[in-house]
Amino acid sequence: MKDHSGHGVHGVHGGARPGGLSVSENGYTLELDSTILTAGVQPVSFRVIGPDGQAVTEFVPEHEKELHFFAVRRDTAGFQHVHPVMDGKGTWSVQLALEPGDWKFFADVHPVGHDGTITLGIDVAVAGPYDPRPLPEATGIARVGEYTVTLDGELLPGQASELTLTVSRNGRPVTDLQPYLAAYGHLVALRVGDLGYLHVHPEGEPGDGTTAPGPEIAFMAVAPSAGTYRLYLDFQHNHVVRTAEFTVRTTATTPRSDAASQAAPEHRSHHHGHHAHH
Repeated sequence: MKDHSGHGVHGVHGGARPGGLSVSENGYTLELDSTILTAGVQPVSFRVIGPDGQAVTEFVPEHEKELHFFAVRRDTAGFQHVHPVMDGKGTWSVQLALEPGDWKFFADVHPVGHDGTITLGIDVAVAGPYDPRPLPEATGIARVGEYTVTLDGELLPGQASELTLTVSRNGRPVTDLQPYLAAYGHLVALRVGDLGYLHVHPEGEPGDGTTAPGPEIAFMAVAPSAGTYRLYLDFQHNHVVRTAEFTVRTTATTPRSDAASQAAPEHRSHHHGHHAHH
């Protein structure tokens, strides 16, 4: 369990304060060409402005990409994880499918010269009649077309815990997931109420000799507080990336959770190995 405690420290560091709550952090600012957009499939362009006031053009790749961009409506609908393209001057461009309402855009980046990844968030208004959707019920099962994804494990405040997502298709376990962003799945967690962004770390990676291509995908996560969270799992199968969505509620750590974490080593069949930092 030393493996987990080490990553737990990193996880608590990453989860102590959710990312994306600020448009500017450590001298870096997310700048959109426009924060008022029209509905439909729309081009979006933006820059990450550095401490020198200039657009950053050099980034350290994380999970195979120099920048991860997320869009979600304030009611947690419409989640999109996309990878914009940057021109030579540091302007990024991407297409997003937008419905009317209040949105939050996130840019997850590691600028060259900065110590670590930062997540910047900005509010965007999409014009048109807005009918907010109620938060989906908390359930451990998500369905995406022919696929069913089940969620096991608890999200605990201030404490690293393992979340396992199991993918099946038409009732059969999927054992040939395809790598997506240097992992068999990519999980984003957002806190309901302020859309605070949690860094979630995959356990193991494709090709490490121990991590199987499904049906289970394991992650280490830590909640910064009790509350309700939305989880979005991107996974790739048959050359298509799909997103499974969950609503998860977490409360203060209970003795049962402590007992479960102490019992965890017994059910672990192998060492997952190092996992990439997101």
